[in-house]
Amino acid sequence: MRVSTLGSLCIVLFTLLLTACGPSIYLAQDFRSYAPKHKTVAILPAFVTMQLRPNQAKNTTPEQQREMENKSGMDFQEKIYAWLLRRSQQRGYTVQFQDVMQTNARLRESQIPVAELRSRTPQELAKILGVDAVLTTSVRTSKPMSDGAAVAVGLIAGAWGATNQANITVNIHESDAGKLLWKYDYVAAGSVFSSSETVVDALMRNASKKFPYTPKS
Repeated sequence: MRVSTLGSLCIVLFTLLLTACGPSIYLAQDFRSYAPKHKTVAILPAFVTMQLRPNQAKNTTPEQQREMENKSGMDFQEKIYAWLLRRSQQRGYTVQFQDVMQTNARLRESQIPVAELRSRTPQELAKILGVDAVLTTSVRTSKPMSDGAAVAVGLIAGAWGATNQANITVNIHESDAGKLLWKYDYVAAGSVFSSSETVVDALMRNASKKFPYTPKS
């Protein structure tokens, strides 16, 4: 009886763990009233926060960390854009995605640094970019995820630990009132040499199953 009870408890705990680690998805109830009006979505550079370990932080200047965070943000933007383009050919999304080079050029013309994107409203950014909705990504990680950045900090800060983890949130806001239409929360774990490409691939393989601009079957 004791063994059976212990086994049942383990199954319950395992189920709870899977549930806790699973993605969280929000879709506005009136999304379908917005979707037909949307033609173009802009993908913004991701907002990346790297929580370095003490021995890494003491050997990394604030300028180096900001540079790595900005580089990672641009990496995520480019790879999410490329991923959505590929998947759009397969699934025929009902929107187009603004070329990220055009997005970033318009941001530069408006003199908005990547670090200040979070201080601007979604409708303000959508107006600047000339799009119907904006896709934003927030990434919080204990180690750099961008290609090259991990190697750079590894050399600066010394030996890595065994794993790293990234908490990622993807939001889509519409342009008129800045209403949140879709929110996807995901936790990605990887090896010490995880790159933004491997993280984005894991993120989007999951997110694409619930991506809102998919034609009704």
